[in-house]
This record gives sequence, C-alpha cells and structure tokens, in this order.
Amino acid sequence: MDTTIVSVANPSIMLGLGTTMNATLWATSAYLLAYAVPLLITGRLGDRFGPRRLYLIGLVVFTLSSLACGLSTEIGSLIIARVFQGLGAALMTPQTMAVITRIFPPRQRGSAMAVWGITAGVATLVGPILGGFLLDALSWEWIFFINVPVGIVGFILAMRYVPKLETHAHRFDWVGVVLSALGMFLLVFGIQEGETYDWGVIWGPISVWLLIIAGAVVLALFVVWQAVQKGEPLLPLGIFRDRNFSVGTGAITTVGLSVTAMGLPLMFYFQLVRGLTPTQSALMLVPMALLSAGLARPVGLLIDRSDPRRLSTIGLAVFAAGMLLYILLMKPDTEIWLLLIPSAVMGVANAFMWGPLASITTFGLPPQLAGAGSGVYNTSRQVGAVLGSALMAVIMQARLTSHLGAAGATGSEHGALAQLPEQVREPFAQAMAESLYLPVGAIIIGVVVTLLFGARPASTRSTPVVGEADDTAAGASADAPAQRAE
Repeated sequence: MDTTIVSVANPSIMLGLGTTMNATLWATSAYLLAYAVPLLITGRLGDRFGPRRLYLIGLVVFTLSSLACGLSTEIGSLIIARVFQGLGAALMTPQTMAVITRIFPPRQRGSAMAVWGITAGVATLVGPILGGFLLDALSWEWIFFINVPVGIVGFILAMRYVPKLETHAHRFDWVGVVLSALGMFLLVFGIQEGETYDWGVIWGPISVWLLIIAGAVVLALFVVWQAVQKGEPLLPLGIFRDRNFSVGTGAITTVGLSVTAMGLPLMFYFQLVRGLTPTQSALMLVPMALLSAGLARPVGLLIDRSDPRRLSTIGLAVFAAGMLLYILLMKPDTEIWLLLIPSAVMGVANAFMWGPLASITTFGLPPQLAGAGSGVYNTSRQVGAVLGSALMAVIMQARLTSHLGAAGATGSEHGALAQLPEQVREPFAQAMAESLYLPVGAIIIGVVVTLLFGARPASTRSTPVVGEADDTAAGASADAPAQRAE
C-alpha cells in the first residue's frame, strides 16, 4: 500500500516541498530500491534469528521512518526517510510468508495463503483510494502519518498473537550478502531509472545498460558462488529442485510486472481522458478490491480441498481477460459504469491468483528454508514490478508518439491534472489502451508457466510451534492461529 499511496501524492509533495518532479520521484525510487535489494538477505535472516523478531524490528523501523517522512521539510530528508522505510518493509515482507509456511500444516495452509495473497493484492488498490481521501481532507504528510497508529497496533498484535518459532543455526555467507546486494542494486537501479536517463548515459562512461549488464553479471557470480562455496550458502540452490517452487517463482514475476504496469495507463486514462479526480479514479477500482477480499475465504477453502495449480492458471487467465476488456472499453465516450465491469472481473481473478499461487509454490518447502523461499518469491515479485514500471513508461511514450507525434507525447509527460482537450482524447485513450498489451502479454506468459506446475505433494515436513510437540498442534485449525501464541 505504501508504494501506491505515495504515487497519488507526488504532485502535492512536489508543491509542498518546493522541489522538482525528478527529485520527487526519487522519493519513490529510493523506497523501491531499499525495499527490493535486501529481500534475499532478510528472508535468510528470518531463518537465522526468528521471523517474529525480524518482523517486529522491521515494523519499528518502518513506523519510525514513516513519522520522519511526514515531518520532512525538504526533499533530501524525505528521500533518506524513505530509504529507511524501504529497509523496514524489506525486513517485514519475507517473514509473513515464512510464518504462514511454518505454523499452518500443509493441508490447511491454503486458507492462510489466500488471505496473505489477497491482502497484498488489495493493498495495492487501497493505496490510491486512501491517498486520495487523505490528500483531499488533510495534506500529503498524512499519507505517512497514517502508518504510525497502524504500526503501533500491528506491533501489539504481532507480540500478542504471532508465536516465537524455532530458529535454525546458520553461518552467514557475507560474500554472498555483498554479491546479492550489489547485483540487485545495479539491476534494479538500471531498470528503474532507465526512462529517467532515456536509457542512455548516467554519468561519464556509465550508462543505464552498463548498470543492467553489470547487475546481471554480479548476480550470475552470486549464483556460482552459492554453488561452489564450502560453507552454508545464503541462497540454497537446492530450493530450486522443488519444481513447483521454481515454476511459482517465475509466475509471480509475471504477476508483479502485470499488476504494476496495468495501473499507469489506467490512471492516465481516467484522469486525462475522462476528467476524473485522483480519488474518483481510484474508486473505479473498488469492485476489484471488494471482490478480491470477499472471495479470499471461499477460495482459501478451495485451495485446501483441491489442487491449487489449476486455480492459479484460471486466476491469471481471468486477469488477462479483464485487461482485454479494459482495452476494448477505453474510449472517450464509454459509459463510466461499464468500466466497472473489467474491474470486477479482475477482482475475481485476484482471488484465484495470489493465494493459490503462493500456496502451491511454497507447499513443499521444509521449515528451515521457509525464509529463504519467501525471500526469493517476494524478490521475484518486486523485480517484476520494477521491470513492469520501467517497461510501461517506455511503451506509453512510444504509443503516445505514434498517435500524437513527438510534441504531443512530450507534453503528456508533465502529467497535467486537467482533462485533455476534446480533439486529443481519442488518440490519447487509444495509446493508453494499446499500452495495456504489455501486461496482457506478460500475464499470458504467466498462464503458460503455471501449466508446468506438478501435482501438490501428499505431505511435507512441518515443524510445530515452539512449546507444542504433538501432532495435534500441527494439525490445529487454520482459523485459530492465535491459539498458538505463547
């Protein structure tokens, strides 16, 4: 949510702090970099020191840095605070999935994963809606201040209900830490900032493509090091011998790309072609959020009782259908209510996409690899999101140039908040609709990838919560995780 809520507030932040658009966008870029780069490491830290402990530390860092963001009086301090906010998010994210993998027995894990997945999906939709309301009623600072009470409540609930889990002794692979962090930074920064530098030179002999290639090379060295080192690897490559984990990691990358890329042309269409405010534009996605949340529990039960690999295929295919509906309907004179239909279709898709995908991907992981697996899974999703954002910027620019010419495309970069003149609405809408073919293509690749899922294993190793030694505890109801607390 914190990624999308800030995107709505960028113009207000730029005006409030008296800065440039490029500097303002760095507040988002810095957060995404600090969030994506350490995910492999923080997942492994959860295995070593306990997921609850890492989650609580991350929540404290995130909450305090949110307060610092809201108190910022100039763009430099906001960017620094956003870096720490991203680090806090990176500490938290892998632990949630790892805790679910470890405290729920395999055949009851689907319901929990469904709630986890839908929460992630709905949060990206809630961000713009909540951001719009806070901006209209208060000021941009409150998109950060809102995290403080949420963080405090979350800390109390985690202390009260999330159990301490057994830790696994690990010797930390510091060479692997450096290689993974450096490789991820170069790759993500290159992809994320490519459009800013027109995919050319950044400074001196350093170009965007040089950074991307260097990042890929360093990550390749990281993989080689994980294979040949004599100690304990940061990323156990044996985790990829689990066919479903490998397939699921590939699929979630396409989902991250598609979900992130989809929102950009939609918001431009709603605001610049249809003349909706940011809040009204976000409200057009309410059917998606409501149906996603409402179907989470039924789909979760379906995951537990049936084979979830086909559910994820259905979810991704329906998501593609929803985007195709948007492409057909994105015209200047389409009745507004008709645009709620693809939103509803994609709400159903979300319910069948996030939870089943997470469940089948992590089903066969042993407890001691839950953190590592969660780190890889979430890193793949985040890299897909960064890639989707960067590619969509290029595609939108190309389609606008095709329909409006270079002058018209350049003028659209400034993101005017007013509705476009009537004579350019049709070509602009067409350009935005054609841009959606990128996420459609990516999610169709994801559909094909999910067809490679194997059957879910009959069972997997599951470690009961500390203090519970019998199998009865391991088979406790997925509806009562609170009972496992100390």
